[in-house]
Amino acid sequence: MKKYECTMCGYIYDPEVGDEDGGIEPGVAFEDLPEDWVCPLCGAEKSDFEPVEE
Repeated sequence: MKKYECTMCGYIYDPEVGDEDGGIEPGVAFEDLPEDWVCPLCGAEKSDFEPVEE
C-alpha cells in the first residue's frame, strides 16, 4: 500500500500505521479512508494529499 503526503504540511499517511487519533486502524489504504477524513496535523482535506514516490 502506498504512503501519501499532505501537500500543506508534509504529514505522511502510512497505511501500515493508520491514524490512531482519527480512528483509522492500521492496514487501511489511503483510498479507503472516509471522504471526510482530514490531515491530523493541519486539517487539510484528502484531496490535498499526493502519493509518495518510493
